[in-house]
Amino acid sequence: MNISLTLPLAAAGHLHGPHIYWGDFMPFLILAGGATLVLLLGLLGRAARVFLVPAVTVATLVATIVDVILRFGHPGSIISGALSVDGLAIVLDLIICTAGIAAVVLSLRGRAPVSAGRGEYHSLLLFSVLGMAILVSATDLVTLFVGFELLSIPLYVLCASEFRREGSLESGLKYLVIGSVGSATLVYGLALVYGATGSTFFGPIAAAVAGHGHGLAHGLLGDPMLLTGLALVMVGFAFKASVAPFHQWTPDVYEGAPTPVTAFMATATKAAALGVMLRFFDVAMIDVKGTWAPAFAVIAAITIIVGNVGALNQSGLKRMLGYSSVAQAGYMLAGVVVATKLGVNATVLYLIFYLMMNLAAFAVIVGVQNVRSDGDEITGLSGLGARSPWLAWPMSIAMLALAGIPGTVGFIGKFQLIHALVNGGYTWLGIVLVVGSMISLGYYLRVVAAIWMRSEVPAPGPGIAATSSAWRGTAPGGLAPIAGGSPEADALDPPPAPADPDGAPSSAAGRFAFPEVTLVAVVFGAACIGFGIFPQPLFDLAAHAGRALGLS
Repeated sequence: MNISLTLPLAAAGHLHGPHIYWGDFMPFLILAGGATLVLLLGLLGRAARVFLVPAVTVATLVATIVDVILRFGHPGSIISGALSVDGLAIVLDLIICTAGIAAVVLSLRGRAPVSAGRGEYHSLLLFSVLGMAILVSATDLVTLFVGFELLSIPLYVLCASEFRREGSLESGLKYLVIGSVGSATLVYGLALVYGATGSTFFGPIAAAVAGHGHGLAHGLLGDPMLLTGLALVMVGFAFKASVAPFHQWTPDVYEGAPTPVTAFMATATKAAALGVMLRFFDVAMIDVKGTWAPAFAVIAAITIIVGNVGALNQSGLKRMLGYSSVAQAGYMLAGVVVATKLGVNATVLYLIFYLMMNLAAFAVIVGVQNVRSDGDEITGLSGLGARSPWLAWPMSIAMLALAGIPGTVGFIGKFQLIHALVNGGYTWLGIVLVVGSMISLGYYLRVVAAIWMRSEVPAPGPGIAATSSAWRGTAPGGLAPIAGGSPEADALDPPPAPADPDGAPSSAAGRFAFPEVTLVAVVFGAACIGFGIFPQPLFDLAAHAGRALGLS
């Protein structure tokens, strides 16, 4: 045999990959296999694209939920400790998959799956969920960055999936540019942390930072490389979590992206970003929390004020909720700041509540956008209580919950965060949280007032589901092929629900013409009240996350 072939083969015989316990790896395999299958199903006929692709996507997410539920109480570490399937990862996986299911349901009548291709759209959604699952389980810097990028890249495309609408293209481009800056900052910071500690695993990093094994006798302050790396990591995470002053992209991207994608980003991405921050700072950097925690506390206070003040003068619902998400990120940083089990429990609990509140609100926006062209404006909700109470009540409950009104999950969540802050010695940040909640009443109650106290305003045009050829590239005066128009693509999927002859939506459209959207709004709206009164089951669920990190 040729020696040039013999030597590589002999060397390969001595290489051994990490042992993988496939049982614990199953959630990731389900998501990856489902995403690939959905992509292939998108190549079939129209019936398969319209009905089978969403069904398989939901089935994949449900199978993942069932698999992770069966792992409660049985934590595991896989791929030589690069991934940890523990209580924190399991609870966050449940949040992420629930958000994914809601996004699929809200997209059933949307333009984005038609424009981007149903197989491609749903496959990208599943790959993004896979990235989030990897991110919240990562206990290694390399795995962390792989999950971070696998989360982000599909979202860049999904934001621009309505590629014949200028706002969607602008949203995708902005998210791509800002996200790339955040990713570059993060990977540079991770490289410096590795260079300073000599390890990519969180456990050895924690030991090195504490002054054991690598000569960092003075911890974080004794090594400028580590200090710089940690600062860059904080900035990279802040971009993804919409933390001020790295939040500027959030309102623009939320406004321009398809609303189901915005709902998914607002809930699932927030859960993934806060989850990895909890694991990184409360595990790898726990011994020097006296150095980074005060900086994070100041950033959280700035974020709360900037987000709430920025939302006050917004007339668009998605922009308003974008600024609201900035403020909510500031609230949830409390659990990272205090670095205690109580803080982790409070943050995870609030992430669960945040899922309910936002999905209820965004479902209502989708429902109104289906029948009105101004569905994203507060004026589009005027008179909603009279014409569609099944959407009006969930939206009202969601706004009151986000404001922290007693009797809702928002009040319970904020109370737990304040408790964690006071217990951790950050009473002043708890006061800032209360002040921020008071400011938020100025814009949340404005939405409620529009729903119940104003008369309906005539719609300037029909909504998404009531539009016939006006949005298609073949329409008179439609987009040229160079700008995204495609007569061939238009012929494949006609628009969903035709309008009345005069171009207005039918009289039933405001009530039950879109039962799947109404169902999402009602379920999560009811959950905001139900778990606001009986929150104990979710307390128990969040407690699994707190125990996973071994904090006191």
